[in-house]
Amino acid sequence: MTQAVSAQRDWGNVAVLYGGLSSEREISLRSGRAVADALLRQGVKIDLVDVGQDFLSVLAAQQSGARPRWDRAFIVLHGVGGEDGVMQAVLQMAGVPYTGSGVLASALGMDKWRTKMVWQAQGLPTPAYAMLQGDTDWEACMAALGGNAIVKPACEGSSIGMRKVGSAAGLREAFAYARGFAGSVLAETWISGAEFTVAVLNGVAQPVIRLETGREFYDFEAKYLSNSTRYICPCGLSATKERELQLLAERAFAAVGCRGWGRVDAMQDQAGNFYLLEVNTVPGMTDHSLVPMAAKAAGISFDELVLAVLASTLDAPQQEGGNGG
Repeated sequence: MTQAVSAQRDWGNVAVLYGGLSSEREISLRSGRAVADALLRQGVKIDLVDVGQDFLSVLAAQQSGARPRWDRAFIVLHGVGGEDGVMQAVLQMAGVPYTGSGVLASALGMDKWRTKMVWQAQGLPTPAYAMLQGDTDWEACMAALGGNAIVKPACEGSSIGMRKVGSAAGLREAFAYARGFAGSVLAETWISGAEFTVAVLNGVAQPVIRLETGREFYDFEAKYLSNSTRYICPCGLSATKERELQLLAERAFAAVGCRGWGRVDAMQDQAGNFYLLEVNTVPGMTDHSLVPMAAKAAGISFDELVLAVLASTLDAPQQEGGNGG
């Protein structure tokens, strides 16, 4: 029996859910096509679905037999509506096994503010922060954050809506900009130092990648458009420090209740201390994406990575809370 036939028999009909309606739609389209191509190369039968407002009708049609029934779903939806627990809840109600984290962990991981509170409760390091509102005392807030901060919409990904600020006036302007995106707005103390990302596959941290950009920070352009961004792996840390960061990422991933796959982002200050920034429960899978880079460094090809993520749908029953999927 060929590998392709075996793959088709094992996986059944796989819905690759991509696109969506969030601000990260274009990245999701690229990620979804890459995943679909990998599955097709492995002989897996797929149904490539660009998720829109009619998704519930599409789901009802496959459940009624009007279109091929889905045996499982590979979620490649980034941002609101795909990474925040909404799609996970819909699939769970329909009895369709899906990749990645469950409803609770997806919703929690999408909200940077609440993720930070969970990490703080677990004693995990994360930068000091303040929630911003229209009546915030901008001068006092900037002083409390050390004079330099990064402003973030709490429920966006891909660095959308983020700005670095160094004054009270800049903080107020960045808040006005960020409030136009999803979720509340927070400001974090700016950590001056190296930025790292750690892919996690089935609870195990992969080789750490160091990120270097000539831009002010690792923003949307640096992530997806620039050809000058440097992805350094081996990351340059000592073996001891790299293992420290990997263990921290595994703890951060587990604290949120994540499962399957994901990515944890972190900073290291000048004293060598690590600080957790956020967890991504549906990371990018484009040619610029970090999880495939980390997997390659571990000797895992892109196709093998895609099948490893899909494998979590075989023996992990849909569960309540953060561990379903």
